[in-house]
Amino acid sequence: MSISGMMRTSASGMAAQSARLGTVSDNIANASTHGYKRAFTEFSTVVLESGNGAYVPGSVDTTIRYGISQQGGFDYTTSKTDLAVSGNGFFLVSDGSDATYLTRAGSFVKDSEGFLVNAAGFKLLGYPIINGSAAAASNGTAGLAEVNIATMSLEATPSTNGTFHANLPEDATAITGDTPADNLNSTTYTAKSSMTAVDNVGREVTLDVYYTKTATNTWEVSVFNAAGANSSTDPFPYSSGALVTTTLTFDPSTGKLHPGDPVGPPVIPASPTSITIPVPNGQAVDIDVSQSTELAEDFQVLAPTINGNKPSAVEGQEFDKTGVLYAVYGNGARIPIFQIPLATVPSPDNLTPQPGNVYSISADSGNLQIGFAGSSLFGEIRSSQLEKSTVDTANELTTMIESQFAFTANSKVFQTGGELMEVLVNLKR
Repeated sequence: MSISGMMRTSASGMAAQSARLGTVSDNIANASTHGYKRAFTEFSTVVLESGNGAYVPGSVDTTIRYGISQQGGFDYTTSKTDLAVSGNGFFLVSDGSDATYLTRAGSFVKDSEGFLVNAAGFKLLGYPIINGSAAAASNGTAGLAEVNIATMSLEATPSTNGTFHANLPEDATAITGDTPADNLNSTTYTAKSSMTAVDNVGREVTLDVYYTKTATNTWEVSVFNAAGANSSTDPFPYSSGALVTTTLTFDPSTGKLHPGDPVGPPVIPASPTSITIPVPNGQAVDIDVSQSTELAEDFQVLAPTINGNKPSAVEGQEFDKTGVLYAVYGNGARIPIFQIPLATVPSPDNLTPQPGNVYSISADSGNLQIGFAGSSLFGEIRSSQLEKSTVDTANELTTMIESQFAFTANSKVFQTGGELMEVLVNLKR
């Protein structure tokens, strides 16, 4: 056996255990770092070719691996911008340059410029929601932007839809004179109600709704802008005509809107189930009236609802489990502004760790794949939670003791080799 070979082998053993102790020290130091994934050391043998008469000792090769795909536990927080991933996927973050990184460290807070930044200073990336949707590229970062919540200001949401179900008295007398559709002084009607919509600039628009029984099981519905009324006691004639007028027909056997007769005579057309109202300086509002009835009961409006909100300031933000970031306004409106994607690679454990608890893509990890939380490839995003470090301090201390004894044993071999070498040197004397 070569004495120098023995010493080289024991030296490689000490170097291997030193590397193992290095990962242990890193793990223990980051035991409380949110999103941290433990590092560990694996060994493999290096065997040198030996002859028939002598054994040539090899050495040990060291490989550092990272348990990046391991799921950590969760800490619960009071901040709605603290995010964690339950399942597969990483947040995409930027360091302010063109570089994009992956991370599970989701302790995001708003900085002085309104960007969501984590503890290491990386900015969260997301897709701006435009016209109700976010355009995502599954294999690249095109379209991603740094999430900024400081630019949100007063917001007015115009009305676009609602419900207005009414019961119309079945025993009401049919009116044969001028109806609201005529908009005359002599106008008569059966019942009146009102609803409030919001126009494009956040102004409330009161809509007067008139119901007039014109024949058996037949009702005329006319909607006017209340601002054009003559007076509160005698509104007709309005300064302008009805915004919309339609006819509802009811099935006399059920009191529900008539589904229409496919055969006749006479052929009764199907009653409309919605009314589209062009709100002045606003949007076309689709009002669902499908549950309206004609029953032997007084006139009453059931489930009157209409969307839209007056101008209001942003009071907070919140995420849902699919990663949609909502601006929460003082009037209760929740407007989606960003959708936070998740990213992964075919081999997450082969990502390259970078300073700041982030990872970059390597040749061994495979190409980037991007999608949204809750899909088949990705887990869900949890708000007001942070993923814990995957370090188990007890296991790390056990590994440290094992490495310490292994290092000591290798040092003894090296020391013995040194003593044998000293004997050889002394033979010359």
